[in-house]
Order: sequence, then C-alpha cells, then structure tokens
Amino acid sequence: MSKNLITTGAIIMALAVGIGAFGAHGLKATLESFGRVATFETGVKYHFYHGLGLLLLGALSDKVEASWLKWSAIFMVLGILIFSGSLYILSVTGITWLGAITPIGGVGFIAAWIALAIGVKK
Repeated sequence: MSKNLITTGAIIMALAVGIGAFGAHGLKATLESFGRVATFETGVKYHFYHGLGLLLLGALSDKVEASWLKWSAIFMVLGILIFSGSLYILSVTGITWLGAITPIGGVGFIAAWIALAIGVKK
C-alpha cells in the first residue's frame, strides 16, 4: 500500500505543480478577467497540501491500521477532486454555483485527517 500511496501522492504533486504553473502563465488573463486569481491559488494550495498528505500516508503505512489509512487516502483524493477541482473550474469559467460544491471537498479533507488520527490511535 505504501508504494501506491507514494506514487499517487507524487503524481498528484506533479499535477499541482503543472496546474499552478499553467494558472500563473497560461490562464493569467482569464483568471484576471473573472477576478479569480486568489480562488485559483486557493485550489492549488489545498491540492499541494493534500498531495503532501498522501505522501505522508505512504510514509506512515507501516504504523497506521490499513483500513483507516485507505479511508484517509480516499477522502484526500476526493477532497482534491471536489474542493480544488471545483475552484479550478469556477476560476476559469466564472460559473459561481460551483462554489456551493467546494465545501463538500473540504469535508473530505477533514474526514481524511480524522481517519488518519483514528488509525494512529488504533
């Protein structure tokens, strides 16, 4: 499981770098026209944080109960997809109702960290 988590985390980190760079350079005019530079940057920040979280899960895989580790990883990936993904789409399209979906991803992040805490305690 640790190799899969570290591989997934590394790929997610690479995507965060690529998306962040594309936003800063290729999408700059679009983001500025919608006034969504800060929104896009928030998506990238949380994408990075939770990519690092997946790497942490991989490093802790021999110390945390596997089922809790798996749930933590699932919630982190879902959080990235929903939280960061909705912010990315909102930023480049201006579709503001997507902001209503973003907190669901935030709940995923919270659930991921709680699952990790429970797994460490067991």
